[in-house]
Amino acid sequence: MNTPLTPPQLESRIADGVLVVDVRSASEYAQGHVPGAVNVPLDSVRALLPDLRETAQRRGLAVVCASGARSRTACERLEQAGIDAAELAGGTDAWQSAGLPLAVADLPVQRQVWAMDRQVRFAAGALVLTGLAVGLRVPRARLLSAGIAAGLVYSGVSGTCGMAAVLAKLPHNRPHPQTLDAARAGLHG
Repeated sequence: MNTPLTPPQLESRIADGVLVVDVRSASEYAQGHVPGAVNVPLDSVRALLPDLRETAQRRGLAVVCASGARSRTACERLEQAGIDAAELAGGTDAWQSAGLPLAVADLPVQRQVWAMDRQVRFAAGALVLTGLAVGLRVPRARLLSAGIAAGLVYSGVSGTCGMAAVLAKLPHNRPHPQTLDAARAGLHG
């Protein structure tokens, strides 16, 4: 497993020709990404393994996401497939905190989707409020709120998020068919 890169280290590697692969959803990518990064949503990594392998051999890969959790998962998948890739510690959040610029992409209006962390906060908050409101009539419904709270604590401790994994499967969060075509083109470009 590679040692995660700091933003300045990644900036240096980009200057040397490494390709950055952003594994967030297309809408998250559009809102701000490392300049020159190619969007390959995490769920698409397996489908693009041959393309990723060729790019890694030709110029090297660095994988990023928002905070580092999805890029770590992507790097593990790549490593299992025998593909060498580095990850950016702290993701685009760390990149931006280091004072480095983010590029913004345009998406068609119908594809604008909230960032995953915002979707998780909304869904968790709505479920907690629902559990508390229904719990006024049916006390056991408060267990829903307790379950969501426990899931959030586990998410914070483990660095994973089950709710994000579930939300990522919703149709509005799935990559548009052109996303894979654009990713392939970016990997070979």
